[in-house]
Amino acid sequence: MSKNRLLKISKKLHKWPAIIIAFIAILFAFSGIVMNHRGVFSGVDVSRNLLPGNYSYNNWNLAAVRGAIALDSTTSLMYGNIGVWKTGDDFQTFEDFNHGFPKGIDNRKIYSVVQFKNTLFAGTQLGLYKNENTNGWQKVEINTEDRIADLGLKGDTLLVLTRNYLLKSADGNDFEIVQLPQPVGYVRETGLFDTFWQLHSGELWGLPGKLIVDLLGIVTIFLSVTGLLHFFFPKIISRRKKKMQETQGLISVKKTNLHWHNVVGYIFVAFLIINTFSGMHLRPPLLIGIANKKVGIIPGTHLDNPNPWFDKLRRIHWNESLKQYVFSTSEGFYFAGESMTNTLQPVLSQPPVSVMGCNVLHPLNDKIYVVGSFSGMFLWNIENGAVADFFSREQYIAPTGMQSPIGANMAAGFIEMKNEAVWFDYNSGAKTLISQNFVEMPEEIVKASPMSLWNAALEIHTGRIFENILGPFYILYVPLAGICLLLVFVSGFWLWWKMYRKKKPKVMNSGKNS
Repeated sequence: MSKNRLLKISKKLHKWPAIIIAFIAILFAFSGIVMNHRGVFSGVDVSRNLLPGNYSYNNWNLAAVRGAIALDSTTSLMYGNIGVWKTGDDFQTFEDFNHGFPKGIDNRKIYSVVQFKNTLFAGTQLGLYKNENTNGWQKVEINTEDRIADLGLKGDTLLVLTRNYLLKSADGNDFEIVQLPQPVGYVRETGLFDTFWQLHSGELWGLPGKLIVDLLGIVTIFLSVTGLLHFFFPKIISRRKKKMQETQGLISVKKTNLHWHNVVGYIFVAFLIINTFSGMHLRPPLLIGIANKKVGIIPGTHLDNPNPWFDKLRRIHWNESLKQYVFSTSEGFYFAGESMTNTLQPVLSQPPVSVMGCNVLHPLNDKIYVVGSFSGMFLWNIENGAVADFFSREQYIAPTGMQSPIGANMAAGFIEMKNEAVWFDYNSGAKTLISQNFVEMPEEIVKASPMSLWNAALEIHTGRIFENILGPFYILYVPLAGICLLLVFVSGFWLWWKMYRKKKPKVMNSGKNS
Protein backbone atom coordinates (compact mmCIF):
# COMPACT_ATOMS: atom_id res chain seq x y z
CA MET A 1 0.00 0.00 0.00
CA SER A 2 1.37 3.43 -0.96
CA LYS A 3 2.16 6.07 1.63
CA ASN A 4 -0.53 8.43 0.30
CA ARG A 5 -3.14 5.69 0.39
CA LEU A 6 -2.17 4.81 3.97
CA LEU A 7 -2.35 8.45 5.02
CA LYS A 8 -5.80 8.80 3.44
CA ILE A 9 -7.10 5.77 5.32
CA SER A 10 -5.53 7.00 8.57
CA LYS A 11 -7.22 10.38 8.19
CA LYS A 12 -10.61 8.67 7.87
CA LEU A 13 -9.86 6.41 10.83
CA HIS A 14 -9.03 9.45 12.91
CA LYS A 15 -11.73 11.79 11.63
CA TRP A 16 -14.97 9.84 11.69
CA PRO A 17 -14.52 7.83 14.91
CA ALA A 18 -13.38 11.07 16.61
CA ILE A 19 -16.54 12.90 15.53
CA ILE A 20 -18.67 10.01 16.77
CA ILE A 21 -16.85 9.63 20.10
CA ALA A 22 -16.21 13.33 20.92
CA PHE A 23 -19.39 13.89 22.95
CA ILE A 24 -18.97 10.57 24.76
CA ALA A 25 -15.33 11.40 25.51
CA ILE A 26 -16.44 14.70 27.08
CA LEU A 27 -18.94 12.80 29.24
CA PHE A 28 -16.20 10.38 30.30
CA ALA A 29 -13.92 13.28 31.21
CA PHE A 30 -16.42 15.35 33.22
CA SER A 31 -17.81 12.35 35.10
CA GLY A 32 -14.33 11.00 35.80
CA ILE A 33 -13.21 14.28 37.37
CA VAL A 34 -16.27 14.27 39.66
CA MET A 35 -15.65 10.64 40.62
CA ASN A 36 -12.06 11.42 41.53
CA HIS A 37 -13.14 13.84 44.27
CA ARG A 38 -16.05 12.24 46.07
CA GLY A 39 -15.62 14.22 49.26
CA VAL A 40 -15.62 17.54 47.40
CA PHE A 41 -18.92 16.79 45.66
CA SER A 42 -20.57 14.81 48.49
CA GLY A 43 -22.99 17.65 49.30
CA VAL A 44 -24.35 17.90 45.75
CA ASP A 45 -27.43 15.86 44.80
CA VAL A 46 -29.30 15.19 41.57
CA SER A 47 -33.07 14.77 41.43
CA ARG A 48 -34.04 11.30 40.29
CA ASN A 49 -36.77 12.93 38.19
CA LEU A 50 -34.01 14.12 35.85
CA LEU A 51 -32.73 10.56 35.35
CA PRO A 52 -34.11 7.59 33.38
CA GLY A 53 -36.94 5.69 35.02
CA ASN A 54 -34.78 2.78 36.15
CA TYR A 55 -33.08 5.13 38.63
CA SER A 56 -36.29 5.76 40.51
CA TYR A 57 -36.84 3.96 43.77
CA ASN A 58 -39.44 1.23 43.52
CA ASN A 59 -40.06 -1.40 46.18
CA TRP A 60 -36.87 -0.51 48.11
CA ASN A 61 -34.53 -1.32 45.18
CA LEU A 62 -31.13 0.22 44.31
CA ALA A 63 -29.64 -0.75 47.70
CA ALA A 64 -32.14 1.49 49.47
CA VAL A 65 -31.95 -0.92 52.43
CA ARG A 66 -28.89 -2.77 53.67
CA GLY A 67 -30.10 -3.82 57.08
CA ALA A 68 -32.10 -3.01 60.22
CA ILE A 69 -31.50 -2.95 63.96
CA ALA A 70 -34.03 -3.34 66.76
CA LEU A 71 -33.81 -0.62 69.41
CA ASP A 72 -36.41 -2.22 71.65
CA SER A 73 -39.43 -4.49 71.35
CA THR A 74 -41.41 -1.92 69.36
CA THR A 75 -38.88 0.25 67.52
CA SER A 76 -36.30 -0.43 64.83
CA LEU A 77 -33.98 1.52 62.57
CA MET A 78 -33.77 0.65 58.88
CA TYR A 79 -30.73 1.90 56.99
CA GLY A 80 -29.00 1.87 53.63
CA ASN A 81 -28.57 4.28 50.71
CA ILE A 82 -31.66 6.15 51.95
CA GLY A 83 -29.96 6.96 55.25
CA VAL A 84 -31.56 5.96 58.58
CA TRP A 85 -35.30 5.81 59.23
CA LYS A 86 -37.08 4.90 62.49
CA THR A 87 -39.97 2.47 62.26
CA GLY A 88 -42.22 0.33 64.42
CA ASP A 89 -41.63 -3.36 64.66
CA ASP A 90 -44.18 -3.94 61.92
CA PHE A 91 -42.28 -1.71 59.46
CA GLN A 92 -45.46 0.08 58.51
CA THR A 93 -44.64 3.71 59.35
CA PHE A 94 -41.37 5.59 59.12
CA GLU A 95 -39.79 8.67 60.71
CA ASP A 96 -36.76 10.52 59.37
CA PHE A 97 -33.76 9.77 61.59
CA ASN A 98 -31.02 11.54 59.62
CA HIS A 99 -30.67 14.76 61.61
CA GLY A 100 -27.01 15.64 62.10
CA PHE A 101 -25.56 14.09 58.98
CA PRO A 102 -23.89 16.59 56.61
CA LYS A 103 -25.85 17.85 53.64
CA GLY A 104 -25.99 15.48 50.67
CA ILE A 105 -27.35 11.95 50.29
CA ASP A 106 -23.80 10.62 49.86
CA ASN A 107 -23.05 11.65 53.44
CA ARG A 108 -25.79 9.42 54.77
CA LYS A 109 -25.04 6.32 52.74
CA ILE A 110 -25.10 3.84 55.62
CA TYR A 111 -23.24 0.53 55.67
CA SER A 112 -23.96 -0.53 59.23
CA VAL A 113 -25.66 0.62 62.44
CA VAL A 114 -25.10 -0.82 65.94
CA GLN A 115 -26.24 0.10 69.44
CA PHE A 116 -23.39 0.25 71.93
CA LYS A 117 -23.93 1.27 75.57
CA ASN A 118 -27.14 3.18 74.79
CA THR A 119 -25.44 5.04 71.95
CA LEU A 120 -26.11 4.45 68.27
CA PHE A 121 -23.15 4.26 65.90
CA ALA A 122 -23.42 4.45 62.12
CA GLY A 123 -20.71 3.53 59.63
CA THR A 124 -21.19 5.72 56.56
CA GLN A 125 -19.52 6.14 53.23
CA LEU A 126 -17.49 9.08 54.52
CA GLY A 127 -17.03 8.49 58.25
CA LEU A 128 -18.21 7.20 61.64
CA TYR A 129 -21.11 8.91 63.43
CA LYS A 130 -22.79 8.50 66.83
CA ASN A 131 -26.21 9.42 68.17
CA GLU A 132 -26.67 9.77 71.93
CA ASN A 133 -30.16 9.98 73.33
CA THR A 134 -31.54 10.54 69.80
CA ASN A 135 -30.09 14.07 69.80
CA GLY A 136 -28.79 13.84 66.27
CA TRP A 137 -25.76 12.34 64.60
CA GLN A 138 -22.27 13.63 65.41
CA LYS A 139 -18.98 12.85 63.65
CA VAL A 140 -16.60 10.59 65.60
CA GLU A 141 -12.88 11.10 65.11
CA ILE A 142 -11.12 7.77 64.77
CA ASN A 143 -7.58 8.92 63.89
CA THR A 144 -7.74 7.40 60.46
CA GLU A 145 -9.13 8.57 57.14
CA ASP A 146 -9.83 5.02 56.06
CA ARG A 147 -13.22 4.26 54.56
CA ILE A 148 -15.63 2.60 57.03
CA ALA A 149 -16.55 -0.91 55.89
CA ASP A 150 -18.59 -2.38 58.76
CA LEU A 151 -19.46 -2.17 62.46
CA GLY A 152 -19.81 -4.95 65.01
CA LEU A 153 -20.00 -5.76 68.70
CA LYS A 154 -17.89 -8.06 70.86
CA GLY A 155 -19.28 -8.04 74.38
CA ASP A 156 -18.37 -4.65 75.84
CA THR A 157 -16.25 -3.67 72.84
CA LEU A 158 -17.28 -1.68 69.78
CA LEU A 159 -15.73 -2.96 66.56
CA VAL A 160 -15.15 -0.59 63.65
CA LEU A 161 -13.83 -2.21 60.50
CA THR A 162 -12.22 0.06 57.94
CA ARG A 163 -10.94 -1.06 54.56
CA ASN A 164 -7.47 -1.40 56.14
CA TYR A 165 -7.72 -1.98 59.90
CA LEU A 166 -9.86 -3.16 62.78
CA LEU A 167 -10.56 -0.52 65.43
CA LYS A 168 -11.67 -1.38 68.97
CA SER A 169 -13.21 0.87 71.61
CA ALA A 170 -14.40 0.25 75.15
CA ASP A 171 -16.24 3.56 75.44
CA GLY A 172 -17.05 4.66 71.88
CA ASN A 173 -14.67 7.62 72.09
CA ASP A 174 -11.12 6.29 72.15
CA PHE A 175 -10.17 3.71 69.55
CA GLU A 176 -7.31 1.25 69.37
CA ILE A 177 -6.12 0.48 65.86
CA VAL A 178 -5.50 -3.25 65.45
CA GLN A 179 -3.27 -4.55 62.68
CA LEU A 180 -4.64 -7.89 61.53
CA PRO A 181 -2.01 -10.63 61.22
CA GLN A 182 -1.13 -11.66 57.72
CA PRO A 183 -2.98 -14.68 56.36
CA VAL A 184 -1.54 -18.16 56.01
CA GLY A 185 0.53 -18.45 52.84
CA TYR A 186 0.50 -14.70 52.31
CA VAL A 187 2.01 -13.56 49.03
CA ARG A 188 2.53 -9.84 48.61
CA GLU A 189 0.39 -9.18 45.58
CA THR A 190 -2.84 -7.48 44.66
CA GLY A 191 -5.78 -7.95 42.34
CA LEU A 192 -5.36 -6.92 38.73
CA PHE A 193 -8.78 -5.27 38.98
CA ASP A 194 -7.59 -3.11 41.91
CA THR A 195 -4.43 -2.17 40.02
CA PHE A 196 -6.38 -1.17 36.92
CA TRP A 197 -8.92 0.71 39.03
CA GLN A 198 -6.31 2.78 40.82
CA LEU A 199 -4.31 3.28 37.64
CA HIS A 200 -7.40 4.55 35.85
CA SER A 201 -8.33 6.96 38.66
CA GLY A 202 -4.76 7.98 39.39
CA GLU A 203 -5.11 6.91 43.02
CA LEU A 204 -2.18 4.57 42.42
CA TRP A 205 0.00 7.64 43.13
CA GLY A 206 -2.24 9.33 45.67
CA LEU A 207 -3.53 12.88 45.23
CA PRO A 208 -0.83 13.84 42.67
CA GLY A 209 -1.92 10.85 40.56
CA LYS A 210 -5.58 11.89 40.79
CA LEU A 211 -4.69 15.42 39.70
CA ILE A 212 -2.77 14.02 36.73
CA VAL A 213 -5.83 12.00 35.71
CA ASP A 214 -7.95 15.14 36.18
CA LEU A 215 -5.55 16.84 33.76
CA LEU A 216 -6.07 13.97 31.30
CA GLY A 217 -9.81 14.64 31.57
CA ILE A 218 -9.25 18.30 30.74
CA VAL A 219 -6.96 17.27 27.87
CA THR A 220 -9.66 14.92 26.56
CA ILE A 221 -12.21 17.76 26.59
CA PHE A 222 -9.71 20.08 24.86
CA LEU A 223 -8.89 17.53 22.14
CA SER A 224 -12.59 16.78 21.59
CA VAL A 225 -13.54 20.45 21.24
CA THR A 226 -10.55 21.42 19.05
CA GLY A 227 -11.08 18.32 16.93
CA LEU A 228 -14.72 19.23 16.31
CA LEU A 229 -13.73 22.81 15.51
CA HIS A 230 -11.18 21.55 12.98
CA PHE A 231 -13.91 19.51 11.35
CA PHE A 232 -16.35 22.44 11.10
CA PHE A 233 -13.86 25.22 10.23
CA PRO A 234 -13.64 24.37 6.47
CA LYS A 235 -17.42 24.45 6.18
CA ILE A 236 -17.64 27.80 7.97
CA ILE A 237 -14.82 29.27 5.86
CA SER A 238 -16.42 28.01 2.64
CA ARG A 239 -19.74 29.70 3.53
CA ARG A 240 -18.00 32.97 4.30
CA LYS A 241 -16.18 32.84 0.95
CA LYS A 242 -19.45 32.30 -0.90
CA LYS A 243 -20.86 35.35 0.84
CA MET A 244 -17.71 37.31 -0.07
CA GLN A 245 -16.88 37.80 3.60
CA GLU A 246 -13.41 38.12 5.13
CA THR A 247 -11.87 34.72 6.03
CA GLN A 248 -8.22 35.47 6.80
CA GLY A 249 -8.79 35.77 10.53
CA LEU A 250 -10.78 32.55 10.63
CA ILE A 251 -8.07 30.74 8.64
CA SER A 252 -5.50 31.93 11.17
CA VAL A 253 -7.66 30.64 14.05
CA LYS A 254 -8.05 27.31 12.22
CA LYS A 255 -4.26 26.93 11.96
CA THR A 256 -3.76 27.83 15.61
CA ASN A 257 -6.50 25.43 16.65
CA LEU A 258 -4.91 22.56 14.68
CA HIS A 259 -1.45 23.41 16.00
CA TRP A 260 -2.46 23.15 19.63
CA HIS A 261 -4.64 20.10 18.94
CA ASN A 262 -1.54 18.37 17.59
CA VAL A 263 0.82 19.64 20.29
CA VAL A 264 -1.40 18.65 23.21
CA GLY A 265 -2.29 15.35 21.55
CA TYR A 266 1.26 14.13 21.01
CA ILE A 267 2.36 15.23 24.50
CA PHE A 268 -0.38 13.25 26.26
CA VAL A 269 -1.15 10.44 23.82
CA ALA A 270 0.72 7.72 25.75
CA PHE A 271 -1.03 8.64 29.02
CA LEU A 272 -4.42 8.74 27.28
CA ILE A 273 -3.87 5.28 25.79
CA ILE A 274 -2.91 3.80 29.17
CA ASN A 275 -5.86 5.44 30.92
CA THR A 276 -8.30 4.26 28.25
CA PHE A 277 -6.97 0.70 28.21
CA SER A 278 -7.23 0.36 32.00
CA GLY A 279 -10.74 1.82 32.05
CA MET A 280 -12.00 -0.60 29.42
CA HIS A 281 -11.25 -3.51 31.79
CA LEU A 282 -13.26 -2.17 34.72
CA ARG A 283 -16.60 -3.13 33.22
CA PRO A 284 -17.97 -6.37 31.77
CA PRO A 285 -17.27 -8.13 29.55
CA LEU A 286 -13.53 -7.35 29.82
CA LEU A 287 -13.85 -7.25 33.62
CA ILE A 288 -14.53 -10.99 33.65
CA GLY A 289 -11.04 -11.70 32.38
CA ILE A 290 -9.28 -9.78 35.17
CA ALA A 291 -11.67 -10.10 38.14
CA ASN A 292 -9.76 -12.95 39.81
CA LYS A 293 -6.26 -12.28 38.47
CA LYS A 294 -3.40 -11.45 40.85
CA VAL A 295 -0.35 -9.34 40.04
CA GLY A 296 2.67 -8.01 41.86
CA ILE A 297 2.51 -4.66 43.64
CA ILE A 298 4.11 -1.75 41.79
CA PRO A 299 6.80 -0.24 44.07
CA GLY A 300 6.26 3.30 45.30
CA THR A 301 2.54 3.35 44.55
CA HIS A 302 -0.50 3.71 46.78
CA LEU A 303 -0.81 -0.08 46.82
CA ASP A 304 2.78 -0.47 48.05
CA ASN A 305 1.76 -0.73 51.68
CA PRO A 306 3.25 -3.04 54.36
CA ASN A 307 -0.25 -3.82 55.66
CA PRO A 308 -1.19 -7.24 54.17
CA TRP A 309 -4.89 -6.23 54.48
CA PHE A 310 -4.59 -2.84 52.80
CA ASP A 311 -7.93 -2.00 51.12
CA LYS A 312 -9.10 -5.62 51.51
CA LEU A 313 -11.40 -5.69 54.56
CA ARG A 314 -15.16 -5.64 53.95
CA ARG A 315 -17.29 -7.20 56.74
CA ILE A 316 -16.84 -8.44 60.31
CA HIS A 317 -18.75 -10.53 62.84
CA TRP A 318 -17.67 -11.80 66.25
CA ASN A 319 -19.03 -15.28 66.88
CA GLU A 320 -19.37 -15.52 70.64
CA SER A 321 -20.18 -19.23 70.65
CA LEU A 322 -17.12 -20.26 68.60
CA LYS A 323 -14.92 -17.48 70.03
CA GLN A 324 -13.70 -16.33 66.65
CA TYR A 325 -13.91 -13.45 64.26
CA VAL A 326 -15.42 -13.95 60.83
CA PHE A 327 -13.92 -11.56 58.26
CA SER A 328 -15.15 -11.01 54.73
CA THR A 329 -12.36 -9.62 52.59
CA SER A 330 -11.64 -9.03 48.93
CA GLU A 331 -9.56 -12.22 49.20
CA GLY A 332 -12.41 -14.32 50.59
CA PHE A 333 -13.46 -15.27 54.13
CA TYR A 334 -11.05 -15.67 57.04
CA PHE A 335 -11.34 -16.81 60.65
CA ALA A 336 -9.35 -15.30 63.48
CA GLY A 337 -9.05 -16.18 67.14
CA GLU A 338 -9.87 -13.76 69.93
CA SER A 339 -6.27 -12.73 70.52
CA MET A 340 -5.49 -12.40 66.81
CA THR A 341 -1.88 -13.31 67.48
CA ASN A 342 -1.70 -16.07 64.90
CA THR A 343 -1.87 -15.85 61.14
CA LEU A 344 -5.41 -15.68 59.81
CA GLN A 345 -6.80 -18.90 58.48
CA PRO A 346 -8.55 -18.88 55.12
CA VAL A 347 -11.87 -20.69 54.99
CA LEU A 348 -11.50 -23.73 52.76
CA SER A 349 -15.19 -23.95 51.87
CA GLN A 350 -17.03 -20.68 51.48
CA PRO A 351 -19.82 -19.08 49.45
CA PRO A 352 -19.05 -17.04 46.34
CA VAL A 353 -18.88 -13.26 46.71
CA SER A 354 -18.93 -10.80 43.84
CA VAL A 355 -15.88 -8.64 43.17
CA MET A 356 -18.11 -5.72 44.22
CA GLY A 357 -18.01 -7.05 47.79
CA CYS A 358 -20.12 -8.78 50.43
CA ASN A 359 -23.38 -6.91 51.19
CA VAL A 360 -24.90 -9.36 53.66
CA LEU A 361 -23.16 -11.24 56.48
CA HIS A 362 -26.00 -12.09 58.80
CA PRO A 363 -25.89 -14.86 61.45
CA LEU A 364 -29.09 -16.89 61.73
CA ASN A 365 -27.58 -18.81 64.66
CA ASP A 366 -24.13 -19.72 65.98
CA LYS A 367 -23.25 -21.74 62.89
CA ILE A 368 -25.40 -20.64 59.96
CA TYR A 369 -24.84 -17.33 58.18
CA VAL A 370 -26.72 -15.67 55.37
CA VAL A 371 -24.15 -14.38 52.86
CA GLY A 372 -25.27 -12.10 50.08
CA SER A 373 -23.61 -10.19 47.26
CA PHE A 374 -24.22 -9.50 43.59
CA SER A 375 -23.26 -13.15 43.08
CA GLY A 376 -26.40 -14.30 44.92
CA MET A 377 -27.67 -15.35 48.37
CA PHE A 378 -26.32 -18.37 50.22
CA LEU A 379 -26.58 -20.22 53.51
CA TRP A 380 -23.17 -20.96 54.96
CA ASN A 381 -22.35 -23.31 57.81
CA ILE A 382 -19.09 -21.89 59.15
CA GLU A 383 -18.45 -24.98 61.26
CA ASN A 384 -18.48 -27.65 58.53
CA GLY A 385 -18.17 -25.39 55.46
CA ALA A 386 -21.42 -26.49 53.83
CA VAL A 387 -22.81 -23.92 51.36
CA ALA A 388 -26.34 -24.00 49.99
CA ASP A 389 -28.36 -21.71 47.75
CA PHE A 390 -30.50 -19.48 49.95
CA PHE A 391 -33.66 -20.04 47.93
CA SER A 392 -33.48 -23.62 46.69
CA ARG A 393 -31.53 -24.97 49.69
CA GLU A 394 -29.53 -27.05 47.21
CA GLN A 395 -25.82 -27.56 47.75
CA TYR A 396 -23.71 -24.97 45.97
CA ILE A 397 -21.25 -26.34 43.41
CA ALA A 398 -18.68 -23.84 42.19
CA PRO A 399 -18.61 -23.56 38.38
CA THR A 400 -15.38 -24.03 36.49
CA GLY A 401 -13.67 -21.48 34.25
CA MET A 402 -14.37 -17.76 34.11
CA GLN A 403 -17.43 -16.63 36.04
CA SER A 404 -19.64 -13.60 35.67
CA PRO A 405 -19.31 -11.19 38.62
CA ILE A 406 -23.12 -10.81 38.58
CA GLY A 407 -25.55 -13.58 39.54
CA ALA A 408 -29.28 -14.02 38.99
CA ASN A 409 -30.02 -12.58 42.44
CA MET A 410 -28.15 -9.37 43.26
CA ALA A 411 -28.42 -9.23 47.04
CA ALA A 412 -28.04 -5.71 48.43
CA GLY A 413 -29.50 -6.14 51.92
CA PHE A 414 -31.27 -8.38 54.41
CA ILE A 415 -33.43 -7.89 57.52
CA GLU A 416 -35.20 -10.22 59.96
CA MET A 417 -38.62 -9.38 61.30
CA LYS A 418 -40.58 -11.21 63.97
CA ASN A 419 -42.13 -13.75 61.67
CA GLU A 420 -40.49 -12.94 58.41
CA ALA A 421 -37.18 -12.44 56.64
CA VAL A 422 -36.81 -9.90 53.85
CA TRP A 423 -34.01 -9.70 51.35
CA PHE A 424 -33.43 -6.80 48.98
CA ASP A 425 -32.49 -7.40 45.37
CA TYR A 426 -30.60 -4.48 43.86
CA ASN A 427 -32.88 -4.30 40.82
CA SER A 428 -36.27 -5.59 41.97
CA GLY A 429 -36.18 -4.57 45.64
CA ALA A 430 -37.79 -6.19 48.69
CA LYS A 431 -38.73 -9.86 48.58
CA THR A 432 -40.18 -11.81 51.48
CA LEU A 433 -39.69 -15.52 52.06
CA ILE A 434 -43.28 -16.11 53.10
CA SER A 435 -46.39 -15.14 51.14
CA GLN A 436 -46.91 -11.65 52.55
CA ASN A 437 -45.44 -8.62 50.84
CA PHE A 438 -43.16 -6.08 52.42
CA VAL A 439 -44.53 -2.59 53.01
CA GLU A 440 -44.60 -0.26 50.02
CA MET A 441 -41.83 2.33 49.97
CA PRO A 442 -43.30 5.58 51.34
CA GLU A 443 -43.30 8.62 49.07
CA GLU A 444 -41.71 10.61 51.89
CA ILE A 445 -38.59 8.45 51.74
CA VAL A 446 -38.51 8.51 47.94
CA LYS A 447 -38.61 12.32 47.87
CA ALA A 448 -35.92 12.56 50.56
CA SER A 449 -33.55 10.26 48.69
CA PRO A 450 -32.11 11.86 45.54
CA MET A 451 -29.03 10.54 43.79
CA SER A 452 -25.66 11.98 44.70
CA LEU A 453 -23.76 13.77 41.96
CA TRP A 454 -20.97 11.24 42.48
CA ASN A 455 -23.30 8.32 41.79
CA ALA A 456 -24.79 10.08 38.78
CA ALA A 457 -21.26 10.58 37.44
CA LEU A 458 -20.57 6.88 38.03
CA GLU A 459 -23.64 5.86 36.05
CA ILE A 460 -22.57 8.12 33.18
CA HIS A 461 -18.97 6.94 33.31
CA THR A 462 -19.91 3.27 33.23
CA GLY A 463 -22.59 3.70 30.58
CA ARG A 464 -25.33 2.23 32.75
CA ILE A 465 -27.35 5.41 32.30
CA PHE A 466 -27.83 4.48 28.63
CA GLU A 467 -29.40 1.10 29.37
CA ASN A 468 -32.89 2.38 28.49
CA ILE A 469 -31.60 3.42 25.06
CA LEU A 470 -29.24 0.57 24.26
CA GLY A 471 -31.02 -2.23 26.06
CA PRO A 472 -28.83 -5.23 26.96
CA PHE A 473 -26.18 -3.96 24.54
CA TYR A 474 -25.29 -1.16 26.98
CA ILE A 475 -22.77 -3.57 28.46
CA LEU A 476 -20.69 -3.05 25.30
CA TYR A 477 -20.73 0.74 25.70
CA VAL A 478 -17.45 1.00 27.61
CA PRO A 479 -15.36 -1.53 25.63
CA LEU A 480 -16.55 -0.21 22.25
CA ALA A 481 -16.03 3.40 23.30
CA GLY A 482 -12.58 2.40 24.55
CA ILE A 483 -11.67 0.77 21.25
CA CYS A 484 -12.90 3.83 19.38
CA LEU A 485 -10.82 6.15 21.57
CA LEU A 486 -7.72 3.99 21.16
CA LEU A 487 -8.19 4.07 17.38
CA VAL A 488 -8.46 7.88 17.47
CA PHE A 489 -5.39 8.28 19.69
CA VAL A 490 -3.16 5.92 17.72
CA SER A 491 -4.21 7.17 14.27
CA GLY A 492 -3.90 10.79 15.41
CA PHE A 493 -0.37 10.29 16.67
CA TRP A 494 0.63 8.47 13.49
CA LEU A 495 -0.77 11.28 11.35
CA TRP A 496 1.10 13.88 13.37
CA TRP A 497 4.30 11.87 13.05
CA LYS A 498 3.99 11.60 9.25
CA MET A 499 2.43 14.95 8.33
CA TYR A 500 2.91 17.65 10.94
CA ARG A 501 6.03 16.79 12.90
CA LYS A 502 8.76 19.33 12.24
CA LYS A 503 11.84 17.63 10.95
CA LYS A 504 15.25 19.11 11.54
CA PRO A 505 16.76 20.45 8.29
CA LYS A 506 19.81 18.67 7.02
CA VAL A 507 23.00 20.63 7.66
CA MET A 508 25.21 20.88 4.58
CA ASN A 509 28.85 20.00 5.00
CA SER A 510 30.68 23.32 4.84
CA GLY A 511 34.15 21.94 5.23
CA LYS A 512 36.85 23.11 2.80
CA ASN A 513 37.59 20.93 -0.17
CA SER A 514 41.22 20.95 -0.90
